[in-house]
Amino acid sequence: MLNPSEHAIIKIQRDNPLYPARLNHLYDPPDCLYIKGDIRLLAMPMIAVVGSRRASSEGLRNARAFAQGLSKAGALIVSGLARGIDGEAHQAAIDLGRRHYTLAVCGTGLDQTYPREHLGLAKEISQQGLLISELPLGAGPKAFHFPRRNRLIAALALGVVVIEAAEKSGSLITARIAADLGREVFALPGPISSPFSSGCHRLIQQGAKLVSSPKEVLEELIF
Repeated sequence: MLNPSEHAIIKIQRDNPLYPARLNHLYDPPDCLYIKGDIRLLAMPMIAVVGSRRASSEGLRNARAFAQGLSKAGALIVSGLARGIDGEAHQAAIDLGRRHYTLAVCGTGLDQTYPREHLGLAKEISQQGLLISELPLGAGPKAFHFPRRNRLIAALALGVVVIEAAEKSGSLITARIAADLGREVFALPGPISSPFSSGCHRLIQQGAKLVSSPKEVLEELIF
C-alpha cells in the first residue's frame, strides 16, 4: 500500500484501488489525483465543514466546535484550505492531536499554496492528514479552479456542514452539488440581519437540515 512521506507528492489514476470511489458519483470525476500526505486516510468517512472566507468570530468558534466534535466521532474533516471557516476547520482537527485528521482539497497544484498565509497550515495538514488536487503541479490559483474544487469536496463527503455563507458564497455551490449527489446538507442558522447567515438561511429554506451541534449532524450520518 502506498504511504508517501509528508514531502512526497504522488499521482494516482482512477483505476488505482486507492482512488476514492465516491468521486465516481460525479459526471466528470478527475482522471487522476495528486496527493500529499497519508493516502490511506482516503478510506476514512469524511464530513465537510465549509463556510465564508470573511467569517465572523462566532462563525470561527462554531467551525472549531463542529470540526472537533465530528473529528472526535471518527470523521475525517474535509475543507478547501481557504481563509476563514475552511482554515479554522482544518486547524481545529489538527489541534486535537494524533488520530485526528483533516483533508484539504486544493484549487492549485500541490506545489503551490493558496492563500499564501496558509503555507504553515498546509504543511501541518500534510503531516496530519492529506492535501489533494486534480490540478497538475505548477497550476496556480484561477477563479474557475475553485468551483471545480468544491465539487470534489461535495463528492468526497458523507455530508456537508455550512457554518456561515453569504448569498453568493462558494459554499453554496458545494452544498448544491452535495444535495444533487444525495449527500446530507446541514446549515447553521444565524441572526437574520447578518450577511454571513443569509446563505445558510436560504439553504434551510431549500431543505438543508438546521443544526446547532455536531451531535445533530452525527445523528443523521452512519459511518
